[in-house]
Amino acid sequence: MTTSARITVVGETLVDLVWHTGTGGIAPHPGGSPANVAIGLRRLGHPVALITCWGDDAPGGVVAQYLAGTGLEVVRAPSASGRTTVALAYVDDTTGSATYDFLAAWDPRDIPVPDGTVLLHTGSLAAVVAPGADAVVDACRRLHGRPGTAVAVDLNVRPAVQPDRDAYRAALLRLVGAADIVKASEEDLEWLYPGQDPGRSARDLLGHGPRLAVLTRGPGGATGFTADAEVSVPAPATAVADTIGAGDAFQSALLAAVVEPGAGAGQGVRLPVTPPEVERVLRQAVVAGAIATTRHGAQPPHLAELRAALALDADGPAAEPGEARGPQGVPRA
Repeated sequence: MTTSARITVVGETLVDLVWHTGTGGIAPHPGGSPANVAIGLRRLGHPVALITCWGDDAPGGVVAQYLAGTGLEVVRAPSASGRTTVALAYVDDTTGSATYDFLAAWDPRDIPVPDGTVLLHTGSLAAVVAPGADAVVDACRRLHGRPGTAVAVDLNVRPAVQPDRDAYRAALLRLVGAADIVKASEEDLEWLYPGQDPGRSARDLLGHGPRLAVLTRGPGGATGFTADAEVSVPAPATAVADTIGAGDAFQSALLAAVVEPGAGAGQGVRLPVTPPEVERVLRQAVVAGAIATTRHGAQPPHLAELRAALALDADGPAAEPGEARGPQGVPRA
């Protein structure tokens, strides 16, 4: 484990009921985007605190057992309802893509951000599901603007929890206004701003306060936007098992790249500004996301395998035309 400043992740931990459309099989898997990001950061060598809540119900028992084995510092915020969020994830066995429905509960009474936090990450359901979304915004505002710290938001739009587009957009922009880094997928921005090019929408987000906006394009890679730069990085080709957790693995690696190793008092987050800095951060993120797509479920890479994959991505032989290579450079059938 490397020595780094603390990263705190705020958001839901839930139980995914994964339904495979080809076989019809259903299996429960604990997860949730914020929890996945926290685990990804832990695997990449960062001290991480996860502030989340769950109920004393049957899904909550699954969550509690799962979190106990992650190695995370878990802060269980008291829940007003005592209910645990459950998601239905429908996985297309042909393409590996997933769609979601939610039985959402996100109602922490308090969000106690630990001392020493230099980077606070949130997003997904926690950004829009009331009443917890208000507490999330307050926590971000308390940290935002402090020297050496940053707030990161992954929009991770889920229309099933708030189908009113205007209300969803307003809730997210309130949070984006307290952020330094914002990440969104093409699908996120196409839903929030129908008919507008997602690249333009990502750049528009900078006008609300962030200094870095990241647009993910699935197999097309990712683009980073700053006030003075626009940098695109392709994604490695992979044989996709499924896409569950790929965006979260991308986010973990993105955040890990902006926290300086060995950061202590007076040190912390260094946001990329120049095109080479943005490219370095994005390359690490797209490779991590690509690794995650090669296995079933939310399984972000460990530090050693990400480093190996990055070395091969930079120096390894190019794939032959029509040949897909995995993120470790291994030819795929």
